[in-house]
Amino acid sequence: MRILFCTDTYPPQVNGVSVVTALSVAGLRDRGWECAVIAPRYPAGGATVFTEARTGGEAVLDSIPSIAMPGYPDVRLAAPSYGVIAGLIRRFQPDLVHSETEFVLGRLGQVAGGRAGLPLVSSYHTDFAKYAAAYGMPWMQGPISRYIARFHQRSRRTYTPSRPAREDLLRAGVHDVEVWGRGVDIEAYHPRHRSAGWRDRLDIGDRYTFVYVGRLAAEKRVEQIVAAYRVAQRTLPPDSTRLVIAGAGPQEAMIRADSPAGTIFLGYLDRRVELPALYASADAFVFASLTETLGLVVLEAMASGLAVIATPAGGVADHLRDGVNGLAVPPADIPAMAAAMVTLASDRPLTRRLAEGARATAEALSWDRELDRLDTSYREVCGQS
Repeated sequence: MRILFCTDTYPPQVNGVSVVTALSVAGLRDRGWECAVIAPRYPAGGATVFTEARTGGEAVLDSIPSIAMPGYPDVRLAAPSYGVIAGLIRRFQPDLVHSETEFVLGRLGQVAGGRAGLPLVSSYHTDFAKYAAAYGMPWMQGPISRYIARFHQRSRRTYTPSRPAREDLLRAGVHDVEVWGRGVDIEAYHPRHRSAGWRDRLDIGDRYTFVYVGRLAAEKRVEQIVAAYRVAQRTLPPDSTRLVIAGAGPQEAMIRADSPAGTIFLGYLDRRVELPALYASADAFVFASLTETLGLVVLEAMASGLAVIATPAGGVADHLRDGVNGLAVPPADIPAMAAAMVTLASDRPLTRRLAEGARATAEALSWDRELDRLDTSYREVCGQS
């Protein structure tokens, strides 16, 4: 069986979509599929922090010329090269076309695959309608929602990683939606990677350490985490905590400028060595986004044995259990997030109990199990056609 993935983001770019797509490609190859990928072309010689052991292996990869997105150069905008995609379909002869993203390359993959008479499937990874509000364009929510609905209505099956996202799509008229992709590598992300060397390197010592991992962009609301940390510091003993932020993005300069003493910025980290050690060497994970269809970093933190402070919105609601694996806070409630930080930093036994609950949550979400389900689902779609 052969499958073509059409995606507007792929390694070396680091985000939840690129991670899940690359792991899907590698996992399907392990299960006997031949895989090809159409993705943007990234600058030659650029540093990569995406060193997953399984990033697609020997999959066929055609890249499309791209330019940096204005104001957010980490994001690449691919040229609308329909001919390249159609040519790969003719050469590769896939049995199935999967559009991982809804925009340039994902949409052109739909068009080219449809004209070739191939079954089409798609993924709903990102709630772009909510992004519009985060970027100050709430009037765009309706048009974006309608476009996303039309896009996925063309698919024989749509995959999304959470029940709330599935319900949104069903309400929008998308007919066959499967909850898939709620996996985490529980061996790569594990409490055993805790490192005194990491804490010494960051001059943390025995201070209680909160960590955030992810893009520094408007929809992630990292500035709220920083504001909550500032409030929490007023209650906690002086110099008793640290906030570590791993990631980069267009809001980095603003967030750095507004950060209190005790905040450490690390940029992007190697995902196979540095990131697992960072998670496991912290004490709690803090997350403020309301737009996640999954929240992969939340699952990685749980697998690493971290109590989580977050809002149970979108995909995060599928896994966050208040008092079991973390503390739930209302959306955009900085005093409540600060109070949760104080609670954990003041109660190490509670932290340990929630950490055990977090690891137990992650252990039930084996990535291998999800890949087996994807293999079965793809073969079902191909069989129906």
